[in-house]
Amino acid sequence: MKQTTFCDILLVEDNPQDLELALRALGKSEIKHSLHIARDGLEALDYIFCEGEFATRSIKDTPQLILLDLKLPKISGLEVIERIKIDPRTCSIPLVVLTSSKERRDLVESYRMGINSYIVKPVSFEQFAEVVQQLAIYWMRLNQPPNP
Repeated sequence: MKQTTFCDILLVEDNPQDLELALRALGKSEIKHSLHIARDGLEALDYIFCEGEFATRSIKDTPQLILLDLKLPKISGLEVIERIKIDPRTCSIPLVVLTSSKERRDLVESYRMGINSYIVKPVSFEQFAEVVQQLAIYWMRLNQPPNP
């Protein structure tokens, strides 16, 4: 019997092709979700911290999962990680780096800053869809987050 789960996801991705793949993969997922898309690091931080065009949001309505590319315009993914993980209001949000970067320094630095997982994007849609679906199932069904 499949368990129905609902999740608020923030997807931070600037590449239109990768964004389309992620949207298709999440659409095929059995996890029911609301999805907000940020196309650069500044928009992601504004959304999370309720600033700029998102000033009317409540900081209490944080996403339950953040999927973050590292190579972003305006503010880099590493800077986004740092800001999220140092703030007590947001530091426990599961943050998964979903990137095409295979650079060891990106991997090491991301984990040093407190990310929960680092995944290099697969090339084929089928593999990418499988990865995104497994991520959603793990973080929304199997993982036990701390109570706020």
